Amino acid sequence: MTAFARTVWVTALSAVAATTVRGDEQVQRNFAGSIQLDYLAVPTEDVARRTAYDGATVEMSLKLAYDFTKNVSAQIKLCYGCHGFELGMAFFDLRVADELNFRMGRFIPSFGEFPLRHDPANHRTSDKPLPYDMGRMLRLREWNMGILPAPWVDNGVEISGTHFFGGLSQVFYAIYAIMGPKGSADAQDFDFIQSRTTYYLDNNSRPTLGARLGTTIELGETSTVSLGVSGMGGTYDPSNDLWFFMAGADAVLRLDQVFIRAEYLIRRTRFALGDDPAQRFRYGPGADGRYDDFFLKDGFYAEAEAPLDRFDFVLRWDGLRRKGNVPVSSPLRSDSIVLRYTVAATYRVFGALRIKVSGEVYDFSDFSDELAVHVGIAGPF
Repeated sequence: MTAFARTVWVTALSAVAATTVRGDEQVQRNFAGSIQLDYLAVPTEDVARRTAYDGATVEMSLKLAYDFTKNVSAQIKLCYGCHGFELGMAFFDLRVADELNFRMGRFIPSFGEFPLRHDPANHRTSDKPLPYDMGRMLRLREWNMGILPAPWVDNGVEISGTHFFGGLSQVFYAIYAIMGPKGSADAQDFDFIQSRTTYYLDNNSRPTLGARLGTTIELGETSTVSLGVSGMGGTYDPSNDLWFFMAGADAVLRLDQVFIRAEYLIRRTRFALGDDPAQRFRYGPGADGRYDDFFLKDGFYAEAEAPLDRFDFVLRWDGLRRKGNVPVSSPLRSDSIVLRYTVAATYRVFGALRIKVSGEVYDFSDFSDELAVHVGIAGPF
């Protein structure tokens, strides 16, 4: 464990100890967490480590919330996963009214629907939808993971608010300025490792700007439909030459305890051509004699979730597509796609502790089809 991780651990545990010492302050402090142990097997591969982080992995989160007053609070969260330790939250919330809240520090910016439930104890599958996937997807190195791996944690400021119309109907907005994704000066895509190093510093002195607008409409006492749109853009290289723009749309239909969800993300990313593009890229210039200096990456997921006694069942269809030139060393083509079909089930053992089982069929355009099987256990505390 690094010195940074030890420091965060000591801080969190000291805060928890303080919570138990002063009984009159228990209302002000809240400590919670979750753990997931998942085993990934790839029966179609002899050595799956070449294509994914297979075997057993643990995801863990510890969260401490403190209310200074009814209008001022702070939260800190420590996460652990295949990327090691991560400071998942460290921010202040200043609430002026339901319609106006200021968040300052390190947090998950408002983009899309799935990040709202990214914690493994809050969703029923072991893996995340492909647009938000990180280390559990097959061929993650070739695809450079999803479009915006969740949780995306960043430093910055966010202004948000919710207006309630009575019942379950509401409108939500958020605008924010964050450090944004990072890449090297000659980058061909985001370098997600740079965003998860110990030094959470901006690499180009320019903020990335984003916004989200959403609404929930009440259909009945326990039924709603939620719609949202999100956008984000900025530069990701040290010289502020390489731009990216990302947008998304999402919809969730809740019919009592049944959920039907759909989401679409698209990202346009500019990359560096270098001094000799002919040696760097697989495909040559276009009809105009010029090399395109960008690629498009989009993805989607659609899923249905339904409970039955102590079981929850999930059917999901998701995918990724990449269009544009590729490095000479990449196995992808100028137009590559992967589709995935998932069947999952959870069994509630006790309280919120659940056993998760899922099977995934990957349909690659550039590789042989693959089968992945997940078996895990997850729960909050």
